Amino acid sequence: MPSLKAIRARIISVKNTQKITRAMKMIAAARLRRASEAVHAARPYTRALEEVIGELAARAGTEAHPLLVQRPQRRVLLVAMTADRGLAGGFNSSINRATERYIYEHKHEHDKISVVSVGRKGRDYLRRRKHDLLKELAGATGPVADARAEEITQLVVSEFLDDKFDAVYLIYNEFKSAISQKVQIKQLLPIKPQALPANAAPVDYIYEPDRQAVLDRVLPMYVKVETLSALLESVASFFGAQMSAMDNASNNAKEMIGRLTLDYNRARQAAITKELLEIIGGAEALKG
Repeated sequence: MPSLKAIRARIISVKNTQKITRAMKMIAAARLRRASEAVHAARPYTRALEEVIGELAARAGTEAHPLLVQRPQRRVLLVAMTADRGLAGGFNSSINRATERYIYEHKHEHDKISVVSVGRKGRDYLRRRKHDLLKELAGATGPVADARAEEITQLVVSEFLDDKFDAVYLIYNEFKSAISQKVQIKQLLPIKPQALPANAAPVDYIYEPDRQAVLDRVLPMYVKVETLSALLESVASFFGAQMSAMDNASNNAKEMIGRLTLDYNRARQAAITKELLEIIGGAEALKG
């Protein structure tokens, strides 16, 4: 059995760790509240824009703009959204696994699959696996999400318009709750037209100043909104996963402290019993 001093040092160490995990849980909870508010505020706008752009694409036709052109997906670009930090349960590993699974499941369908890694954890994982990294970006947090979305949008739109890739997919964690996130793989480019009702009249919109000017403006904006929405979902998912992980760590530390305290008490009782036996033995020897 370890000595009393070793057990006492272990208890102190675990208690210090518990203080850290509790503090991290509180910080994550505060950040999660702000991140979840941003997600819930963005969702109605994103869904409404998806409906409008989907119908616009369906009525204008796939030849109306280069971002609408559907071509065989021989070269694919994945945008994998992880975080710069860990201590968030399976948040990062779920994205890394989904990215690698897509690469291996579709490697015979596509001639080329490249990845844009958003977040250091995804970058490190993909580097170790020797995958084709087109660009490495830092992870997004609330204050820089808009700038990161603009950066990603400019990159993927440029690559798609230059005919370097035939499709772009986002891989991210969709925020469900503080304890639940779901990995999503969503096609970003080309923009998918919405299926029109069977009885819909085959007519197009009236554009001002003209169709090309409108499409040139709204389609890249749609790409940015979709990217920003995915980043906001990812940020909220990270803080939810981190809060849950730190809560579990705090509870595990509490259980460990209980077990170590019991071991300490047992060791202390054994030491006292041993000392009493030595005293009694010495007294009996003096009597003899």
